[in-house]
Amino acid sequence: MSQDTLSDALSSINNAVKSGNTYAEVSPTSSLVKNVLMELQQQGYIGVFELVEDGKGGKFKVEVKDTINECQSIKPRFSMSNNEYAKWARRYLPAQGFGELIVTTPKGVMSHEEAREHQIGGKLLGYVY
Repeated sequence: MSQDTLSDALSSINNAVKSGNTYAEVSPTSSLVKNVLMELQQQGYIGVFELVEDGKGGKFKVEVKDTINECQSIKPRFSMSNNEYAKWARRYLPAQGFGELIVTTPKGVMSHEEAREHQIGGKLLGYVY
């Protein structure tokens, strides 16, 4: 277990998909991990998820779908302006229009497409395709 809870969460989901499991257990929990899971659910990459209290800070039980090919965090957390999304998408995503960058902005966690639509910058957290 590392100090980066988001990296642990995305790695757990990625490992569950690659091993053929239908559920992934993500621990420890944090509000950032919850917001990223909500964004992945909204984009259709994961199914429902729930918080399970275990007396140690809890964990999320996440229903994974086989639509995920790769799901990783990005380190360091690069800052970017609203006109740099195409550059970062070319760097981390395999093709144009395929996959999502996960971005934290002043308006919350969202995909790079939503952030581009709102014309706001932010920091890269991870990617999924």
